[in-house]
Amino acid sequence: MERYNKYSSYLKDLYGEKVYKIPVNLPLTCPNRDGEVAHGGCTFCGEVATGFEALDNDLSVRTQLETNIEKMTKRYKAKKYIAYFQNFTNTYLPLNEFKTYLEEACIEDVVEICISSRPDCINDAYLEILKDIESRFSVNISVELGLQSMDHKTLSQINRGHSLAEFIDAVMRIKKYGFKVGVHLILNLPWDDLEDTIETAKVMSALDIDLIKIHSLYILKNTKMGDDYLNNAFTVESVDSYVDKVVSFISYTQSKVAFQRLLGRAPKEETLFCNWNMSWWKIQDMIEMKLENSNIVQGDHCDYLNGKAVKKFI
Repeated sequence: MERYNKYSSYLKDLYGEKVYKIPVNLPLTCPNRDGEVAHGGCTFCGEVATGFEALDNDLSVRTQLETNIEKMTKRYKAKKYIAYFQNFTNTYLPLNEFKTYLEEACIEDVVEICISSRPDCINDAYLEILKDIESRFSVNISVELGLQSMDHKTLSQINRGHSLAEFIDAVMRIKKYGFKVGVHLILNLPWDDLEDTIETAKVMSALDIDLIKIHSLYILKNTKMGDDYLNNAFTVESVDSYVDKVVSFISYTQSKVAFQRLLGRAPKEETLFCNWNMSWWKIQDMIEMKLENSNIVQGDHCDYLNGKAVKKFI
């Protein structure tokens, strides 16, 4: 039995077959890089941000998609795809450019467009464009928000440039338009403990988040966090502690939420620390073994919604 709701199963239930995510790389930046809200970007983020598997952003959206779709079709016989606007902040650009990029992504066999952004870059004007694209091209829309931590002090520590309030506002706005909402979280940031992890799971459920992507912290060379790591300004918790956090998070998350991943990955040659020098699949096995041995299923501890204190009267 599956002890948590996997993204692959979620997609197969939604589309009736396997669906593959194709990254799209736009020539963008973020407002905490260019001085709009902060300088330097997130302390953990490298110059290429998260899209190291994407094609060059000099290529058009259509060319990037068609190139990767051809590869995926040959390799996996895939038939349906998600255009994933992944790198940096994909709503941090003029409205007309945003609309043009989206329209270019609406090609044959693309059944969904997924926009990765920041909580402080979600505005109704962009959501109206997404709603128009959904209607005109009959594609599903999902929006992924980078949050990383729920704690405002940790968010400041990693130079996110926003707080929890902006995240809540963004989720509520996206939900008004009927789009699926995904959240990116790093569960082993040095300033967050197990109690923070559990509270984060509870807030994600209370906000009715649809998709969660958990990252294990990796530390890149030539970053502020990398420099701090080399200077012993903080330590990274053990892999066993991380496994405990992920298992607890799953147990407190409502069962309908789909987990896109439970770990992060990065090019080895660019990292100072990544997954305790272990293969990601080995840590994945440790998490699933912990769930099995502890007889834990997603949502086991999700008893806190809908007025927990009065349920005895109902």
